[in-house]
Amino acid sequence: MKNILITGGAGFIGSHLSLFLVKQGFEVTVLDNLSKQVHGDFPEMTSPLFKSIKDKVRFIYGDVTNYNDLVNAIKDQDAIVHFAAETGTAQSMYEIKKYTDVNIGGTALIADILINNRHRIQKIIVASSRAIYGEGKYYCLRDGIVYPGSREEENLAKGDFACKCPICGGSVKLMATSEDSRLLPASIYGITKQCQEQIVLTAAKSMGISAIALRYQNVYGPGQSLMNPYTGILSIFSTQIKNNRNINVFEDGLESRDFVYIDDVIQATLLSLFHNDVEQTALNVGADVPVDVITIAETLIKNYNSNIKLNISGNYRIGDIRHNYADLSLISHKLGYKPQVKFEQGIKSFCNWVEKQNIVEDGLELTLEELKSKGLFK
Repeated sequence: MKNILITGGAGFIGSHLSLFLVKQGFEVTVLDNLSKQVHGDFPEMTSPLFKSIKDKVRFIYGDVTNYNDLVNAIKDQDAIVHFAAETGTAQSMYEIKKYTDVNIGGTALIADILINNRHRIQKIIVASSRAIYGEGKYYCLRDGIVYPGSREEENLAKGDFACKCPICGGSVKLMATSEDSRLLPASIYGITKQCQEQIVLTAAKSMGISAIALRYQNVYGPGQSLMNPYTGILSIFSTQIKNNRNINVFEDGLESRDFVYIDDVIQATLLSLFHNDVEQTALNVGADVPVDVITIAETLIKNYNSNIKLNISGNYRIGDIRHNYADLSLISHKLGYKPQVKFEQGIKSFCNWVEKQNIVEDGLELTLEELKSKGLFK
Protein backbone atom coordinates (compact mmCIF):
# COMPACT_ATOMS: atom_id res chain seq x y z
CA MET A 1 0.00 0.00 0.00
CA LYS A 2 1.40 3.35 -1.05
CA ASN A 3 -1.53 5.77 -1.31
CA ILE A 4 -3.65 6.31 1.79
CA LEU A 5 -6.81 8.41 2.13
CA ILE A 6 -7.61 9.81 5.57
CA THR A 7 -11.10 11.27 5.90
CA GLY A 8 -11.17 13.88 8.63
CA GLY A 9 -7.40 13.92 8.28
CA ALA A 10 -7.05 17.52 9.44
CA GLY A 11 -8.51 16.58 12.83
CA PHE A 12 -6.64 15.63 15.97
CA ILE A 13 -5.88 11.96 15.32
CA GLY A 14 -5.94 12.35 11.54
CA SER A 15 -3.29 15.08 11.41
CA HIS A 16 -0.92 13.10 13.64
CA LEU A 17 -1.39 10.00 11.52
CA SER A 18 -0.94 12.01 8.29
CA LEU A 19 2.37 13.47 9.42
CA PHE A 20 3.70 10.08 10.51
CA LEU A 21 2.78 8.41 7.22
CA VAL A 22 4.27 11.24 5.15
CA LYS A 23 7.56 10.90 7.04
CA GLN A 24 7.53 7.19 6.18
CA GLY A 25 7.24 7.97 2.47
CA PHE A 26 3.51 7.31 1.94
CA GLU A 27 1.36 9.45 -0.34
CA VAL A 28 -1.39 10.82 1.91
CA THR A 29 -4.65 12.36 0.74
CA VAL A 30 -6.75 14.19 3.31
CA LEU A 31 -10.46 14.87 2.83
CA ASP A 32 -11.75 17.34 5.43
CA ASN A 33 -14.44 20.05 5.63
CA LEU A 34 -12.44 22.06 8.22
CA SER A 35 -15.36 22.33 10.63
CA LYS A 36 -15.51 25.71 12.34
CA GLN A 37 -16.18 23.96 15.65
CA VAL A 38 -12.75 22.30 15.49
CA HIS A 39 -10.65 24.59 13.28
CA GLY A 40 -12.10 28.06 13.91
CA ASP A 41 -13.33 30.67 11.45
CA PHE A 42 -10.11 30.91 9.44
CA PRO A 43 -8.30 27.52 9.54
CA GLU A 44 -5.22 28.91 7.75
CA MET A 45 -4.67 31.08 10.83
CA THR A 46 -6.74 29.55 13.65
CA SER A 47 -6.08 25.82 13.25
CA PRO A 48 -2.65 24.44 14.28
CA LEU A 49 -3.91 21.04 13.11
CA PHE A 50 -4.63 22.17 9.55
CA LYS A 51 -1.48 24.28 9.35
CA SER A 52 0.64 21.27 10.34
CA ILE A 53 -0.46 19.19 7.33
CA LYS A 54 -1.67 21.50 4.55
CA ASP A 55 1.65 21.63 2.68
CA LYS A 56 2.58 18.02 3.32
CA VAL A 57 -0.42 16.10 2.00
CA ARG A 58 -2.75 16.20 -0.97
CA PHE A 59 -5.55 18.16 0.67
CA ILE A 60 -9.14 18.07 -0.58
CA TYR A 61 -11.55 20.52 0.99
CA GLY A 62 -14.73 18.49 0.93
CA ASP A 63 -17.28 16.48 2.82
CA VAL A 64 -17.95 12.77 3.31
CA THR A 65 -21.62 13.39 2.64
CA ASN A 66 -20.79 14.66 -0.88
CA TYR A 67 -20.62 11.97 -3.59
CA ASN A 68 -18.26 13.84 -5.92
CA ASP A 69 -15.87 14.76 -3.10
CA LEU A 70 -15.61 11.13 -2.06
CA VAL A 71 -15.19 9.79 -5.59
CA ASN A 72 -12.38 12.28 -6.16
CA ALA A 73 -10.71 11.39 -2.88
CA ILE A 74 -10.97 7.59 -3.26
CA LYS A 75 -9.53 7.53 -6.79
CA ASP A 76 -6.12 5.79 -6.93
CA GLN A 77 -6.08 5.07 -3.18
CA ASP A 78 -4.96 1.75 -1.66
CA ALA A 79 -6.45 2.20 1.82
CA ILE A 80 -8.94 4.38 3.67
CA VAL A 81 -8.65 5.50 7.28
CA HIS A 82 -12.10 6.86 8.06
CA PHE A 83 -11.96 9.44 10.86
CA ALA A 84 -14.48 12.00 9.54
CA ALA A 85 -17.34 12.31 12.06
CA GLU A 86 -19.19 14.64 14.37
CA THR A 87 -17.89 13.83 17.84
CA GLY A 88 -19.73 15.63 20.67
CA THR A 89 -21.66 13.23 22.89
CA ALA A 90 -23.86 15.93 24.47
CA GLN A 91 -24.30 17.85 21.23
CA SER A 92 -25.45 14.69 19.47
CA MET A 93 -28.51 14.55 21.73
CA TYR A 94 -30.05 17.63 20.09
CA GLU A 95 -28.36 17.71 16.66
CA ILE A 96 -29.60 14.24 15.85
CA LYS A 97 -30.04 14.63 12.10
CA LYS A 98 -26.61 16.22 11.66
CA TYR A 99 -24.87 13.42 13.54
CA THR A 100 -26.84 10.78 11.69
CA ASP A 101 -26.27 12.34 8.27
CA VAL A 102 -22.51 12.77 8.74
CA ASN A 103 -21.56 9.72 10.77
CA ILE A 104 -23.93 7.11 9.36
CA GLY A 105 -24.72 8.72 6.00
CA GLY A 106 -21.10 9.54 5.18
CA THR A 107 -19.94 6.04 6.05
CA ALA A 108 -22.76 4.47 4.03
CA LEU A 109 -21.80 6.66 1.05
CA ILE A 110 -18.19 5.44 1.20
CA ALA A 111 -19.40 1.82 1.19
CA ASP A 112 -21.86 2.55 -1.62
CA ILE A 113 -19.15 4.09 -3.81
CA LEU A 114 -16.79 1.19 -3.19
CA ILE A 115 -19.32 -1.47 -4.13
CA ASN A 116 -20.60 0.34 -7.22
CA ASN A 117 -17.39 1.82 -8.65
CA ARG A 118 -14.00 0.53 -9.72
CA HIS A 119 -11.26 1.15 -7.16
CA ARG A 120 -8.16 -0.45 -5.69
CA ILE A 121 -8.93 -0.15 -1.96
CA GLN A 122 -7.40 -3.06 -0.04
CA LYS A 123 -8.07 -1.99 3.54
CA ILE A 124 -10.37 0.22 5.60
CA ILE A 125 -9.77 1.37 9.16
CA VAL A 126 -12.79 3.04 10.76
CA ALA A 127 -12.70 5.08 13.96
CA SER A 128 -15.27 3.66 16.34
CA SER A 129 -15.62 4.69 19.99
CA ARG A 130 -15.94 3.49 23.57
CA ALA A 131 -19.34 5.25 23.42
CA ILE A 132 -20.87 2.21 21.73
CA TYR A 133 -20.66 0.29 25.01
CA GLY A 134 -22.59 2.80 27.05
CA GLU A 135 -21.76 1.97 30.66
CA GLY A 136 -19.85 -1.16 29.73
CA LYS A 137 -19.14 -4.18 31.90
CA TYR A 138 -19.79 -4.47 35.64
CA TYR A 139 -19.92 -7.22 38.26
CA CYS A 140 -22.82 -7.85 40.62
CA LEU A 141 -22.29 -10.13 43.64
CA ARG A 142 -25.69 -11.74 43.04
CA ASP A 143 -25.99 -11.78 39.27
CA GLY A 144 -22.39 -11.91 38.05
CA ILE A 145 -21.33 -9.95 34.93
CA VAL A 146 -23.97 -7.39 33.98
CA TYR A 147 -24.37 -4.47 31.58
CA PRO A 148 -26.29 -1.56 33.14
CA GLY A 149 -28.37 0.60 30.84
CA SER A 150 -28.63 4.37 31.04
CA ARG A 151 -28.90 5.68 34.58
CA GLU A 152 -32.35 6.76 35.73
CA GLU A 153 -32.83 10.52 35.83
CA GLU A 154 -34.77 10.16 39.09
CA ASN A 155 -31.60 8.82 40.76
CA LEU A 156 -29.34 11.42 39.13
CA ALA A 157 -31.56 14.23 40.39
CA LYS A 158 -31.11 12.91 43.95
CA GLY A 159 -27.32 12.84 43.60
CA ASP A 160 -27.18 9.07 43.21
CA PHE A 161 -24.84 8.75 40.24
CA ALA A 162 -23.80 5.11 40.62
CA CYS A 163 -24.72 2.41 38.13
CA LYS A 164 -27.09 -0.31 39.32
CA CYS A 165 -27.45 -3.96 38.46
CA PRO A 166 -30.08 -4.16 35.69
CA ILE A 167 -31.40 -7.40 37.21
CA CYS A 168 -31.54 -6.91 40.98
CA GLY A 169 -30.96 -3.15 41.27
CA GLY A 170 -28.05 -3.67 43.63
CA SER A 171 -24.55 -2.23 43.68
CA VAL A 172 -22.09 -3.19 40.96
CA LYS A 173 -18.31 -3.08 40.56
CA LEU A 174 -16.62 -1.66 37.47
CA MET A 175 -14.79 -4.09 35.17
CA ALA A 176 -12.67 -3.53 32.07
CA THR A 177 -14.94 -3.65 29.02
CA SER A 178 -13.97 -6.24 26.41
CA GLU A 179 -14.99 -6.29 22.74
CA ASP A 180 -17.51 -9.08 23.29
CA SER A 181 -19.42 -6.96 25.82
CA ARG A 182 -23.00 -5.96 25.17
CA LEU A 183 -23.38 -2.78 23.10
CA LEU A 184 -25.72 -0.33 24.84
CA PRO A 185 -24.87 3.19 23.57
CA ALA A 186 -26.33 5.90 25.82
CA SER A 187 -26.13 8.74 23.29
CA ILE A 188 -26.97 9.43 19.65
CA TYR A 189 -23.23 9.77 19.06
CA GLY A 190 -22.67 6.26 20.43
CA ILE A 191 -25.43 4.88 18.22
CA THR A 192 -23.89 6.47 15.12
CA LYS A 193 -20.44 5.06 15.93
CA GLN A 194 -21.92 1.58 16.34
CA CYS A 195 -23.58 1.94 12.94
CA GLN A 196 -20.35 3.21 11.39
CA GLU A 197 -18.33 0.19 12.41
CA GLN A 198 -21.06 -2.27 11.47
CA ILE A 199 -21.48 -0.70 8.01
CA VAL A 200 -17.74 -0.84 7.35
CA LEU A 201 -17.16 -4.36 8.66
CA THR A 202 -20.22 -5.81 6.91
CA ALA A 203 -19.77 -4.03 3.57
CA ALA A 204 -16.02 -4.59 3.43
CA LYS A 205 -16.44 -8.31 4.04
CA SER A 206 -18.93 -8.58 1.18
CA MET A 207 -16.40 -6.90 -1.13
CA GLY A 208 -13.39 -8.89 0.04
CA ILE A 209 -11.76 -5.81 1.58
CA SER A 210 -9.90 -6.12 4.88
CA ALA A 211 -11.41 -3.91 7.59
CA ILE A 212 -10.82 -3.12 11.26
CA ALA A 213 -12.90 -0.94 13.59
CA LEU A 214 -10.89 0.73 16.35
CA ARG A 215 -12.88 1.53 19.47
CA TYR A 216 -10.90 4.51 20.73
CA GLN A 217 -11.23 5.54 24.34
CA ASN A 218 -10.71 9.21 25.38
CA VAL A 219 -7.84 10.34 23.17
CA TYR A 220 -5.73 13.30 24.36
CA GLY A 221 -2.41 15.00 23.76
CA PRO A 222 -0.68 17.95 22.09
CA GLY A 223 -2.62 19.23 19.10
CA GLN A 224 -6.17 18.56 20.17
CA SER A 225 -8.59 21.40 19.55
CA LEU A 226 -8.79 23.91 22.39
CA MET A 227 -11.73 25.77 20.84
CA ASN A 228 -14.27 22.93 20.71
CA PRO A 229 -16.48 23.21 23.83
CA TYR A 230 -18.42 20.04 23.00
CA THR A 231 -15.75 17.38 23.40
CA GLY A 232 -12.42 16.72 25.12
CA ILE A 233 -12.53 17.30 28.87
CA LEU A 234 -8.80 18.07 29.04
CA SER A 235 -9.18 20.83 26.45
CA ILE A 236 -12.35 22.19 28.03
CA PHE A 237 -10.81 22.37 31.51
CA SER A 238 -7.55 23.80 30.13
CA THR A 239 -9.40 26.57 28.30
CA GLN A 240 -11.33 27.44 31.46
CA ILE A 241 -8.13 27.55 33.51
CA LYS A 242 -6.36 29.71 30.93
CA ASN A 243 -9.31 32.10 31.00
CA ASN A 244 -8.96 32.19 34.81
CA ARG A 245 -12.40 30.68 35.32
CA ASN A 246 -13.26 28.27 38.11
CA ILE A 247 -14.06 24.70 37.09
CA ASN A 248 -17.46 23.17 37.82
CA VAL A 249 -17.13 19.41 37.85
CA PHE A 250 -20.32 17.54 36.99
CA GLU A 251 -21.89 14.86 39.20
CA ASP A 252 -19.62 14.11 42.18
CA GLY A 253 -16.40 14.19 40.17
CA LEU A 254 -15.77 10.49 40.62
CA GLU A 255 -16.94 9.55 37.12
CA SER A 256 -14.00 8.13 35.20
CA ARG A 257 -12.67 7.52 31.71
CA ASP A 258 -9.81 5.70 29.99
CA PHE A 259 -7.50 8.47 28.74
CA VAL A 260 -5.17 7.25 26.00
CA TYR A 261 -2.31 9.37 24.70
CA ILE A 262 -2.18 10.32 21.03
CA ASP A 263 1.13 8.51 20.39
CA ASP A 264 -0.38 5.24 21.61
CA VAL A 265 -3.44 5.80 19.42
CA ILE A 266 -1.20 6.29 16.38
CA GLN A 267 0.70 3.12 17.31
CA ALA A 268 -2.53 1.10 17.42
CA THR A 269 -3.81 2.62 14.17
CA LEU A 270 -0.60 1.83 12.30
CA LEU A 271 -0.56 -1.73 13.61
CA SER A 272 -4.12 -2.15 12.35
CA LEU A 273 -3.37 -0.59 8.97
CA PHE A 274 -0.34 -2.71 8.16
CA HIS A 275 -1.10 -6.01 9.91
CA ASN A 276 -2.26 -8.40 7.21
CA ASP A 277 -3.41 -11.29 9.42
CA VAL A 278 -6.17 -9.43 11.28
CA GLU A 279 -9.36 -8.34 9.54
CA GLN A 280 -13.12 -7.91 9.92
CA THR A 281 -12.89 -7.28 13.63
CA ALA A 282 -13.33 -4.55 16.24
CA LEU A 283 -10.55 -3.73 18.72
CA ASN A 284 -10.36 -1.55 21.81
CA VAL A 285 -7.68 1.15 21.91
CA GLY A 286 -7.05 2.57 25.36
CA ALA A 287 -4.63 2.89 28.27
CA ASP A 288 -6.29 0.19 30.41
CA VAL A 289 -6.59 2.55 33.42
CA PRO A 290 -9.62 4.61 34.53
CA VAL A 291 -8.95 8.14 35.77
CA ASP A 292 -11.65 10.15 37.60
CA VAL A 293 -12.60 13.70 36.69
CA ILE A 294 -11.46 15.24 39.98
CA THR A 295 -7.98 13.83 39.39
CA ILE A 296 -8.03 15.29 35.89
CA ALA A 297 -9.01 18.76 37.09
CA GLU A 298 -6.58 18.82 40.02
CA THR A 299 -3.70 17.61 37.85
CA LEU A 300 -4.36 20.33 35.26
CA ILE A 301 -4.60 23.05 37.91
CA LYS A 302 -1.28 21.89 39.36
CA ASN A 303 0.48 21.71 36.00
CA TYR A 304 -0.68 25.22 35.07
CA ASN A 305 0.26 26.61 38.50
CA SER A 306 -3.23 28.06 38.69
CA ASN A 307 -5.18 29.37 41.67
CA ILE A 308 -8.64 28.79 40.22
CA LYS A 309 -11.10 26.88 42.36
CA LEU A 310 -12.66 23.49 41.79
CA ASN A 311 -16.38 23.15 42.49
CA ILE A 312 -18.20 19.81 42.62
CA SER A 313 -21.49 20.96 41.15
CA GLY A 314 -23.74 17.90 41.18
CA ASN A 315 -24.97 18.88 37.70
CA TYR A 316 -25.37 16.13 35.13
CA ARG A 317 -25.90 15.72 31.40
CA ILE A 318 -28.35 13.34 29.79
CA GLY A 319 -26.39 10.87 27.67
CA ASP A 320 -23.26 10.84 29.83
CA ILE A 321 -22.02 7.56 31.23
CA ARG A 322 -20.57 6.97 34.70
CA HIS A 323 -17.46 4.92 33.95
CA ASN A 324 -15.74 3.00 31.19
CA TYR A 325 -12.29 1.64 30.54
CA ALA A 326 -11.01 -0.79 27.96
CA ASP A 327 -9.90 -4.38 28.22
CA LEU A 328 -6.87 -4.50 25.91
CA SER A 329 -6.38 -8.26 25.88
CA LEU A 330 -7.61 -8.74 22.30
CA ILE A 331 -5.60 -5.98 20.62
CA SER A 332 -2.54 -7.00 22.59
CA HIS A 333 -2.91 -10.61 21.44
CA LYS A 334 -3.75 -9.85 17.81
CA LEU A 335 -1.53 -6.84 17.11
CA GLY A 336 0.96 -6.70 19.96
CA TYR A 337 -0.36 -3.29 21.04
CA LYS A 338 0.72 -2.04 24.43
CA PRO A 339 0.22 1.58 25.60
CA GLN A 340 3.55 3.24 26.35
CA VAL A 341 2.61 6.63 27.79
CA LYS A 342 1.51 6.81 31.43
CA PHE A 343 -1.16 9.37 32.33
CA GLU A 344 1.16 11.56 34.40
CA GLN A 345 3.67 11.75 31.54
CA GLY A 346 1.04 12.33 28.89
CA ILE A 347 -0.82 15.09 30.71
CA LYS A 348 2.44 16.91 31.41
CA SER A 349 3.27 16.87 27.68
CA PHE A 350 -0.23 18.10 26.91
CA CYS A 351 0.00 20.95 29.43
CA ASN A 352 3.44 22.00 28.15
CA TRP A 353 1.94 22.24 24.66
CA VAL A 354 -1.09 24.23 25.87
CA GLU A 355 1.22 26.76 27.54
CA LYS A 356 2.62 27.64 24.09
CA GLN A 357 -0.80 28.19 22.49
CA ASN A 358 -2.83 31.37 22.20
CA ILE A 359 -5.61 31.59 24.78
CA VAL A 360 -8.93 30.88 23.08
CA GLU A 361 -12.39 31.97 24.17
CA ASP A 362 -14.14 29.72 26.68
CA GLY A 363 -17.40 28.67 25.03
CA LEU A 364 -18.54 26.16 27.65
CA GLU A 365 -21.25 28.35 29.19
CA LEU A 366 -22.97 28.86 25.85
CA THR A 367 -22.82 25.13 25.25
CA LEU A 368 -24.41 24.40 28.62
CA GLU A 369 -27.13 26.94 27.95
CA GLU A 370 -27.93 25.08 24.73
CA LEU A 371 -28.16 21.83 26.68
CA LYS A 372 -30.35 23.43 29.37
CA SER A 373 -32.74 24.77 26.77
CA LYS A 374 -33.19 21.21 25.46
CA GLY A 375 -33.65 19.71 28.94
CA LEU A 376 -30.34 17.82 28.63
CA PHE A 377 -28.38 19.54 31.42
CA LYS A 378 -29.66 19.57 34.98
